[in-house]
Amino acid sequence: MGTVSYYTAEGLQKLKDELAELKTKGRAEVARQLAEARDKGDLSENAEYDAAKDAQGHLELKIAKLEEVVGNARLIDDSNLDMSKALILSKVKIKNLNNGMVMDYCLVSEEEANLAAGKISVKSPIGKGLLGKSVGDVAEITIPAGKIKFEILEISR
Repeated sequence: MGTVSYYTAEGLQKLKDELAELKTKGRAEVARQLAEARDKGDLSENAEYDAAKDAQGHLELKIAKLEEVVGNARLIDDSNLDMSKALILSKVKIKNLNNGMVMDYCLVSEEEANLAAGKISVKSPIGKGLLGKSVGDVAEITIPAGKIKFEILEISR
């Protein structure tokens, strides 16, 4: 039994698309490589056949893992999320009390994190530090560079 992870509808759709791609195009490509290698004759000394069999094994493993992730994925219903606290899918405006900079982040699952897009993982040090905090709270977060205090200015969806 794998770990349950929470996803936005968009994030879950991305996973399902990747899975479908692996099952169709991925498997078709591996089958083509195997057939090509088989056509070259003696399989006992056929490095291409071995490589294709390896690739097939890796692909099936990846498919199995992704199926488990999708199977354990839960959609986040943001209609009933508590707006007073920073939770997954919260948009959080924070002020770095060390340098006065104000930043906006959206807290997302690890798989959906994308710093350039302002999406930080709830498992990252900052994400963990913000979870459960309310507006006006100060989160003291230890990062490799030291400790930073962030004041929560605003929480929205």
